[in-house]
Amino acid sequence: MAWTWRFERSDGTEVEPVVTPEEFTTQGDAESWIGEHWRDLLGGGAAQVTLSEDGNKIYGPMPLDAEG
Repeated sequence: MAWTWRFERSDGTEVEPVVTPEEFTTQGDAESWIGEHWRDLLGGGAAQVTLSEDGNKIYGPMPLDAEG
């Protein structure tokens, strides 16, 4: 299983992240990574993220800012 993040602007268009993500083997690893890097991602133009497992959407879009 591979867990991946999709990085988007607030309008839903995909954006290249400023921090290079990896493919994660567990949902917990993916969520821990986003917890460590969300500020950099937000500062680099990503407003929201969506988590997928093997191409299947698990949840999102989830805003990266506290007010979203």
